[in-house]
Amino acid sequence: MLKTTPFVLSIVLAGLAALAPFAIDTYLPAFHVMAQTLGGTKLEMQQSLTFYLLPYALMTLFHGPVSDAIGRLTTIKWGLGIFALASLGCAFAPNVETLWFFRALQGMAGGAGNVVARAMVRDLFEGVQAQKVMAQVQMLFGLAPAIAPIIGGVLLGFHWQAIFIFLFSYAVVSVAAALMLLPETVPAEKRVPLSIKQVIKGYRQAFNDREFIKLIVAIGANFAAFFVYVLASPVFLIEHLKLNEHQFGYMFIPTVCGMILGSYLAKQTAGKYASDKVIRWAYCWMLGAVLFNIAVCYYLPANIILNILPIALYNIGMALVVPILSIAALDRMPKLRGTAASGQAFMQMMLSTVSAGLIIPLIWHSTLALALGMAGYLLLGWLSLRSSLIFKTADKK
Repeated sequence: MLKTTPFVLSIVLAGLAALAPFAIDTYLPAFHVMAQTLGGTKLEMQQSLTFYLLPYALMTLFHGPVSDAIGRLTTIKWGLGIFALASLGCAFAPNVETLWFFRALQGMAGGAGNVVARAMVRDLFEGVQAQKVMAQVQMLFGLAPAIAPIIGGVLLGFHWQAIFIFLFSYAVVSVAAALMLLPETVPAEKRVPLSIKQVIKGYRQAFNDREFIKLIVAIGANFAAFFVYVLASPVFLIEHLKLNEHQFGYMFIPTVCGMILGSYLAKQTAGKYASDKVIRWAYCWMLGAVLFNIAVCYYLPANIILNILPIALYNIGMALVVPILSIAALDRMPKLRGTAASGQAFMQMMLSTVSAGLIIPLIWHSTLALALGMAGYLLLGWLSLRSSLIFKTADKK
């Protein structure tokens, strides 16, 4: 391993975590072209997201315990290696059914980077420093949803297959960077034997912890509120806002700028203000953005600026609160951080999977319905968190 600084570690960890949004967002501009080429419908292409997200969510329950047992770097190597091969399968899929299969394989393997990156932040850093690094990782990670559809639109100019060749290359480079620049944070003497019994025991401990459940539901619901628009973007942008497949950046750039600003504020406020106060402020901000969004959609015709601005504003509050909740959730299981990170990622992706497969096709018919879907997820996050200890206990740091 080469000698690295905290900033370099943050870049590599963010790159690993960003594989998930790249795998989701890069091919969104190609939905219409792929549907025509592969002989599929709009709904069948939407379900290719579900075929990715459901295995992703389920396998996140195992990536963490596996990394606790065989080490973080070995888990990254195998997970992203399989993801790379599955990306080639997607590139050369002759029909929608084959695409579904390889998207499912991508989902099964791709979560290794995200889960292990979360756990490694807490392995490497303590206290306020961990919160700052988590915010920095999130800030860099937040660039992915803005860049991915733009890259997808450019690659679509060559061929939609180039998008999945890009994902193959991204995974290969990420593995190489991890092996060269990241330390192994779970040495042999600290590893936990891997067995179904041990995995069940770890999750029984995690999911019997009511505070842990409240935290991860809040994290997942806050993220899902924004992800409603990511998953519905082919319809939201092309059919409602009358953009084309090369203009996805009109939504993703401002919304990700909001996420980056929120992450920057999270880094600046870490250790200076009590966590409960920051959380309350963030939720008030998100509520204001959601109410603004509903008002715009109810009273005004579809408009690029006014329909996208509330989403960007919402992301400021969402990104501000995530590092606090993530570190708090990981700290509930200090000896099984891989398992805790898996539980956190599982909840986030399960809510996204439900959105992709069930909720989005029901609400993508209008901008108001999408705004109400966003509001519903924010409400779920608030209800989960309002009785949490993090609201009742002042910051100890």
